[in-house]
Amino acid sequence: MGLKFMSLLQFSNVSFSKEGKNILKNLNIHIETGDYISIVGPSGSGKSTFLKLCNNLISPSEGNIVFNNKVLSEYNPIELRKKIAYCFQMPYLFGDTVMDNLIFPFKIRNKKLDINRIKYLFSLFSMDEKFIEEKILNLSGGEKQRIVLMRTLMFNPKILLLDEVTSALDSENTLIVENIINKLNNNETTILWVTHNKEQSTKYANKLLTFENGEIKSLEVLR
Repeated sequence: MGLKFMSLLQFSNVSFSKEGKNILKNLNIHIETGDYISIVGPSGSGKSTFLKLCNNLISPSEGNIVFNNKVLSEYNPIELRKKIAYCFQMPYLFGDTVMDNLIFPFKIRNKKLDINRIKYLFSLFSMDEKFIEEKILNLSGGEKQRIVLMRTLMFNPKILLLDEVTSALDSENTLIVENIINKLNNNETTILWVTHNKEQSTKYANKLLTFENGEIKSLEVLR
């Protein structure tokens, strides 16, 4: 575990403004390889905006964000997002079927479809394989959340950004997802997870990052 203390993602004096409004102010944080950081704070405090900055979905108004010793904006966006993957709170699926979404990670990497990997993920999420051919229109909110997670985890990212990804899940499926994410973290995937669930925020995380009014209020080491 010698990699544990390498700085993987670094924010230096980062601010973000939109339409004249300061949304995030002067963020300074080092995220280390193997971190599992729960991100908490009131609605509107800047948590989702922070995640979007992490993989350059939006660019900072001021300051620098560095990933693997290179400024984020210098990366090819597609290549960057293979390494720093984002799961939104509102799951976005495209095409007509679940399979259209599961093929996508292979297509952008010019790799042959690995049906065994797909079946493995379905077993991991305790979902019936019949969903592979299901039409997106027939899926519930919770099913959509899990399919988006599977699509994101088809190839393990270096950093996984999660925004309220269990909000539509029942307690049983929430536990399954929490265990999967914890297992990923144990295999060196760095986790940044926005949650409003107090129990979830301290269950596996090694750090608790609290936002308030667009600023980092505290970064608490849990374990």
